[in-house]
Amino acid sequence: MVEITKANTTHSELIVEIGKQTFLESHGHSASKEDIQDYISRTYNKAAILKEFDNTNVHYHLIYCDGVIAGFSKIELHTTNKNIADINISKFDRLYILESFQGKKLGAQLFNFNIELSIKNKQNGIWLAVWTENQKALHFYQKMNFKIAGAYDFKISETHSNPNHIMYLKY
Repeated sequence: MVEITKANTTHSELIVEIGKQTFLESHGHSASKEDIQDYISRTYNKAAILKEFDNTNVHYHLIYCDGVIAGFSKIELHTTNKNIADINISKFDRLYILESFQGKKLGAQLFNFNIELSIKNKQNGIWLAVWTENQKALHFYQKMNFKIAGAYDFKISETHSNPNHIMYLKY
C-alpha cells in the first residue's frame, strides 16, 4: 500500500536523512567527496529544512510503501524561471526515492500527486532542473512530457558546478 502525506516541521530530521542518502545515491559520483559533503552539509541539515517550511509556497510530501518511508518530494508554487515565459508556474524542486524502493513506480505516483497539487493551485506548468548526466531522471521526465527549456549550472560547492537542463511541462 502506498500513502502520500504532507510533511511538516516535525518531519525535518526525516527529510534531512532521506535527502542525504538519496543525494549520495544519485549524485555522489558527480563531484569530489569533499564537494559533495560541502553541498550535503549546507543543504541537508535541520536548520535549513526548517527554514524552508517558513515559505508558504513550499510543500514537502512524504511517500510510504507498506508503512515504510520510501522518499519525499518538494514543490514550490509561484516560482518563475528566466528560461520560461509563462507566469503562475511551479518549481518541482525534489523527487527523492530511496534506492531500495526504486522500480516500484513510487516516483511516478509522487510526481503525479505534485502535478495535481500544482494544477489545484491554478499553476500553468511546472519546471525543474536535472543534471545532464542523470540519464535515469532525464528519461523519467521526458516520459512525463517535460521539454528542455534551458540550461543551469547547479552549484555543488565553491569550486564545482554540474550542468543541468531546465525542463518544463506546460499544462
